[in-house]
Amino acid sequence: MSLSSLPLATVPIVDPVAPGAQLITGALAGIALIVLLITVLKLHPFLALIGGALTVGAVAGESVLADADGKGIVPSFTAGFGSTAAGVGILIALGAMFAKLLAESGGADQIVDTIVGHASPRMLPWAMALVGGIIGLPMFFEIGLVLLMPVIYLVARRAQVSLITVGIPALAGLSAMHGFVPPHPGPVTAVGYLGANLGLTLALGLLVAIPTVVVAGPLFGRLAGGWVDIPAPDRFDSERAVDDRRPSFGITMATVLLPVVLMMGKAVADIAIEDNMQPVRRVLDLIGEPLFALLIALLVAMVTLGRGSGMDKARVSSTVTDSLPPIAGIILIVAAGGGFKQVLVDTGVGTLLADWARDGNVSVLLLAWVLAVLIRLATGSATIATITASSLMIGLVDGLSSGETSLVVLAIGAGSVFFSHVNDAGFWLVKEYFGMTVGQTLKTWSLMETVLSVSGLFFVLILGIFVG
Repeated sequence: MSLSSLPLATVPIVDPVAPGAQLITGALAGIALIVLLITVLKLHPFLALIGGALTVGAVAGESVLADADGKGIVPSFTAGFGSTAAGVGILIALGAMFAKLLAESGGADQIVDTIVGHASPRMLPWAMALVGGIIGLPMFFEIGLVLLMPVIYLVARRAQVSLITVGIPALAGLSAMHGFVPPHPGPVTAVGYLGANLGLTLALGLLVAIPTVVVAGPLFGRLAGGWVDIPAPDRFDSERAVDDRRPSFGITMATVLLPVVLMMGKAVADIAIEDNMQPVRRVLDLIGEPLFALLIALLVAMVTLGRGSGMDKARVSSTVTDSLPPIAGIILIVAAGGGFKQVLVDTGVGTLLADWARDGNVSVLLLAWVLAVLIRLATGSATIATITASSLMIGLVDGLSSGETSLVVLAIGAGSVFFSHVNDAGFWLVKEYFGMTVGQTLKTWSLMETVLSVSGLFFVLILGIFVG
């Protein structure tokens, strides 16, 4: 039986604390308040999520502080905030440290120069999609975009093609990794909320991301380049100085792929080795745990990328330290999303939605995608869309297999990147870097994100036929 028609489990997470209409009203009011505060009042999402959580609990009839049973809005929020910060927050911090070393050592430049340098003019869009995907594995979208823009300019000018033709494939690679592949904040958060296997989600995410990037990158980029012809500017030419001590391409790639291999190794061991007391499986389970996989990769990167590029110990230390302030806001948003999630769970909204979806025989994957799309359109944030949609889906994954749960995570990831528009900071970042009007940005970047989202859902549904 395919996942699209799989009967939903009846095991509740928690009994609803109020009638269904009251709970749904509270959830909608909380989400609406978050949207209003972020989009209209321009309040930081961290504060908006706190306000949304208080609204959900208050409308549901929960006490603000702990009652006689220890239940209340504040206890629920703080419990969710703490557990998310302890889990996802650590992974985000380790990922940021790794990405900073990759950028500062010249390793990112080495990957770009090697792949692009060996590509023919006809294959440049495909090479740029590959570069975007590889750079996007360890890096946040915004950081990857800043790193890639000089290369996009240079490649477009050398090939005498529109900036869009080579830029869209690179953006597709970056965005797909951001939405589908751990250890990015959205997928990791959804994995934690839904109890999915991270290594398996990573493997399936790559399976979905590759064909999705092909469709939304080189193929769509060719069309978009014909619609919008943007000549490459000459900025950044003098900024890409050659560093003779950059780590080699092989060492850089091995370092970048190390955490991926470790986490996928754990997933394979869990499937192939039944006895969880086997020494080999125990070792693979340990080093493949996301925390240890990223920690090992970071320690290796300090040597291969840091020391390998000529950095002394003090420079390596300062590089790692400098990576943390920029991602403090992201960690707070994700942790506050954990608090918001816990309030939804403790009020029983997820249980209610699970019962309704079961009775209506609704496709789990399609529902996950639609929820993420609606929140993405309203807030402009892929991370907020992932947090909120996965919070609402918690009650719907009970009884699903590990692979099916991972596909729900990927469906949410696909929905979270749908149609970036004027309420998304990434929209304006792309617009300014590419020198486009709002209309041109909508016809290129926004449509690419939509193609990426819909294609991602299509390939997730295809996998759902075989994953049981």
